[in-house]
Amino acid sequence: MAKFYPELTDSLQRFIGEQKLFFTATAPTNGRVNLSPKGIDTFRCLDRQTVAYLDLTGSGNETSAHLQENGRITLMFCSFGESPLILRIYGQGEVVRSHHPQWQTLYPHFSPTPGERQIIVIQVQSAQTSCGHGVPVYEFQRDREEMIRWAEKKGEAGLQQYWHDKNQVSIDGLPTGIGQTNLDH
Repeated sequence: MAKFYPELTDSLQRFIGEQKLFFTATAPTNGRVNLSPKGIDTFRCLDRQTVAYLDLTGSGNETSAHLQENGRITLMFCSFGESPLILRIYGQGEVVRSHHPQWQTLYPHFSPTPGERQIIVIQVQSAQTSCGHGVPVYEFQRDREEMIRWAEKKGEAGLQQYWHDKNQVSIDGLPTGIGQTNLDH
Protein backbone atom coordinates (compact mmCIF):
# COMPACT_ATOMS: atom_id res chain seq x y z
CA MET A 1 0.00 0.00 0.00
CA ALA A 2 1.30 3.44 -0.92
CA LYS A 3 2.18 5.88 1.83
CA PHE A 4 2.69 9.64 1.40
CA TYR A 5 5.11 11.84 3.33
CA PRO A 6 5.29 15.66 3.43
CA GLU A 7 9.10 15.50 3.67
CA LEU A 8 12.01 13.07 3.48
CA THR A 9 12.34 11.27 6.79
CA ASP A 10 15.71 10.04 8.04
CA SER A 11 14.88 6.50 6.90
CA LEU A 12 13.91 7.70 3.41
CA GLN A 13 17.16 9.66 3.18
CA ARG A 14 19.11 6.53 4.21
CA PHE A 15 17.28 4.53 1.53
CA ILE A 16 18.19 7.14 -1.11
CA GLY A 17 21.83 7.03 -0.01
CA GLU A 18 21.94 3.26 -0.54
CA GLN A 19 20.73 3.40 -4.16
CA LYS A 20 23.12 3.37 -7.12
CA LEU A 21 20.47 4.43 -9.66
CA PHE A 22 17.57 6.85 -9.80
CA PHE A 23 15.18 8.06 -12.47
CA THR A 24 13.98 11.57 -13.33
CA ALA A 25 10.73 12.37 -15.12
CA THR A 26 9.71 15.76 -16.48
CA ALA A 27 7.37 17.00 -19.18
CA PRO A 28 6.54 20.28 -20.86
CA THR A 29 2.98 21.54 -20.71
CA ASN A 30 2.59 20.32 -24.29
CA GLY A 31 5.02 17.73 -25.56
CA ARG A 32 6.77 14.50 -24.71
CA VAL A 33 7.45 13.13 -21.24
CA ASN A 34 11.15 12.63 -20.57
CA LEU A 35 12.25 9.76 -18.33
CA SER A 36 15.99 9.41 -17.67
CA PRO A 37 18.08 6.99 -15.60
CA LYS A 38 20.88 8.58 -13.56
CA GLY A 39 23.85 6.85 -12.01
CA ILE A 40 27.30 7.73 -10.71
CA ASP A 41 27.50 9.33 -7.26
CA THR A 42 25.63 12.55 -8.10
CA PHE A 43 22.56 12.69 -5.81
CA ARG A 44 22.36 14.50 -2.46
CA CYS A 45 19.68 15.07 0.17
CA LEU A 46 20.36 18.62 1.33
CA ASP A 47 17.64 18.62 3.99
CA ARG A 48 14.20 17.09 4.54
CA GLN A 49 12.62 19.35 1.88
CA THR A 50 15.46 19.80 -0.61
CA VAL A 51 17.38 17.38 -2.82
CA ALA A 52 19.79 17.99 -5.68
CA TYR A 53 21.83 16.16 -8.24
CA LEU A 54 24.86 17.06 -10.28
CA ASP A 55 23.63 16.76 -13.86
CA LEU A 56 26.20 15.40 -16.28
CA THR A 57 26.39 16.18 -19.98
CA GLY A 58 24.14 13.95 -22.04
CA SER A 59 22.75 13.64 -25.52
CA GLY A 60 19.92 16.03 -24.65
CA ASN A 61 18.98 18.52 -21.96
CA GLU A 62 15.25 17.82 -21.60
CA THR A 63 15.12 18.24 -17.83
CA SER A 64 16.48 21.78 -18.05
CA ALA A 65 14.00 22.80 -20.75
CA HIS A 66 11.03 21.33 -18.89
CA LEU A 67 11.99 22.80 -15.51
CA GLN A 68 12.38 26.25 -17.01
CA GLU A 69 8.96 25.93 -18.61
CA ASN A 70 6.96 24.60 -15.62
CA GLY A 71 9.28 23.32 -12.85
CA ARG A 72 7.55 19.94 -12.41
CA ILE A 73 9.74 16.92 -11.71
CA THR A 74 9.32 13.43 -10.29
CA LEU A 75 12.24 11.32 -9.08
CA MET A 76 12.08 7.59 -8.50
CA PHE A 77 14.38 5.40 -6.43
CA CYS A 78 13.84 1.67 -6.57
CA SER A 79 15.42 -1.05 -4.47
CA PHE A 80 16.87 -3.90 -6.51
CA GLY A 81 18.05 -5.65 -3.34
CA GLU A 82 16.33 -8.20 -1.13
CA SER A 83 14.18 -5.59 0.68
CA PRO A 84 11.76 -4.18 -1.91
CA LEU A 85 10.77 -0.51 -1.89
CA ILE A 86 9.94 2.18 -4.42
CA LEU A 87 10.24 5.86 -3.47
CA ARG A 88 8.89 8.68 -5.62
CA ILE A 89 9.69 12.31 -4.88
CA TYR A 90 7.33 14.90 -6.34
CA GLY A 91 8.59 18.44 -6.49
CA GLN A 92 9.47 21.69 -8.17
CA GLY A 93 12.89 21.84 -9.76
CA GLU A 94 15.34 24.56 -10.66
CA VAL A 95 18.45 24.53 -12.84
CA VAL A 96 21.61 26.02 -11.31
CA ARG A 97 24.69 26.52 -13.49
CA SER A 98 28.24 27.49 -12.56
CA HIS A 99 27.68 31.26 -12.97
CA HIS A 100 24.55 31.26 -10.78
CA PRO A 101 25.05 32.62 -7.22
CA GLN A 102 23.65 29.40 -5.69
CA TRP A 103 26.39 27.32 -7.36
CA GLN A 104 28.98 28.31 -4.73
CA THR A 105 26.73 27.00 -1.96
CA LEU A 106 25.55 23.83 -3.74
CA TYR A 107 28.63 22.61 -5.59
CA PRO A 108 30.67 21.69 -2.45
CA HIS A 109 28.09 18.93 -1.75
CA PHE A 110 29.34 17.04 -4.82
CA SER A 111 32.56 15.45 -5.97
CA PRO A 112 33.96 17.15 -9.07
CA THR A 113 32.98 14.99 -12.05
CA PRO A 114 34.11 15.37 -15.65
CA GLY A 115 31.17 16.45 -17.82
CA GLU A 116 29.26 18.24 -15.06
CA ARG A 117 26.77 20.54 -16.72
CA GLN A 118 24.45 21.92 -14.05
CA ILE A 119 22.89 21.14 -10.69
CA ILE A 120 19.21 20.28 -10.55
CA VAL A 121 17.68 21.38 -7.22
CA ILE A 122 14.28 20.00 -6.21
CA GLN A 123 12.00 21.38 -3.52
CA VAL A 124 10.15 18.33 -2.22
CA GLN A 125 6.37 18.75 -2.28
CA SER A 126 5.69 15.16 -1.22
CA ALA A 127 7.22 11.71 -1.23
CA GLN A 128 5.48 8.39 -1.76
CA THR A 129 6.60 4.87 -1.00
CA SER A 130 5.14 1.70 -2.46
CA CYS A 131 5.99 -1.96 -2.04
CA GLY A 132 8.16 -2.75 -5.07
CA HIS A 133 7.29 -6.45 -4.84
CA GLY A 134 7.18 -6.74 -8.64
CA VAL A 135 10.72 -5.38 -9.10
CA PRO A 136 13.37 -8.05 -9.72
CA VAL A 137 16.45 -8.47 -7.52
CA TYR A 138 19.64 -7.29 -9.23
CA GLU A 139 23.19 -7.01 -7.99
CA PHE A 140 25.21 -3.82 -8.54
CA GLN A 141 28.54 -4.53 -10.23
CA ARG A 142 30.06 -1.11 -10.91
CA ASP A 143 29.47 2.37 -12.32
CA ARG A 144 30.15 2.71 -16.03
CA GLU A 145 33.20 4.82 -16.82
CA GLU A 146 32.44 5.64 -20.48
CA MET A 147 30.69 8.97 -19.78
CA ILE A 148 33.54 10.17 -17.59
CA ARG A 149 36.21 9.18 -20.16
CA TRP A 150 34.18 10.82 -22.96
CA ALA A 151 33.95 14.09 -21.00
CA GLU A 152 37.65 14.02 -20.07
CA LYS A 153 38.57 13.50 -23.72
CA LYS A 154 36.32 16.38 -24.83
CA GLY A 155 37.83 18.80 -22.33
CA GLU A 156 36.17 22.03 -21.20
CA ALA A 157 36.18 23.66 -24.63
CA GLY A 158 34.84 20.51 -26.27
CA LEU A 159 32.03 20.24 -23.72
CA GLN A 160 31.09 23.89 -24.25
CA GLN A 161 30.91 23.25 -28.00
CA TYR A 162 28.86 20.07 -27.45
CA TRP A 163 26.38 22.01 -25.29
CA HIS A 164 26.14 24.64 -28.02
CA ASP A 165 25.61 22.02 -30.74
CA LYS A 166 23.46 19.43 -28.94
CA ASN A 167 21.96 20.84 -25.71
CA GLN A 168 20.34 24.18 -26.72
CA VAL A 169 16.76 22.98 -27.27
CA SER A 170 14.61 20.07 -26.16
CA ILE A 171 13.25 17.48 -28.58
CA ASP A 172 10.03 19.54 -28.59
CA GLY A 173 11.92 22.75 -29.41
CA LEU A 174 11.95 24.37 -25.96
CA PRO A 175 15.06 26.34 -24.98
CA THR A 176 17.24 24.73 -22.31
CA GLY A 177 18.98 27.98 -21.35
CA ILE A 178 22.43 26.44 -21.36
CA GLY A 179 25.04 29.06 -22.18
CA GLN A 180 22.55 31.93 -21.66
CA THR A 181 22.93 33.51 -18.24
CA ASN A 182 19.75 35.56 -18.57
CA LEU A 183 17.62 32.38 -18.67
CA ASP A 184 18.97 30.89 -15.44
CA HIS A 185 16.91 31.27 -12.31
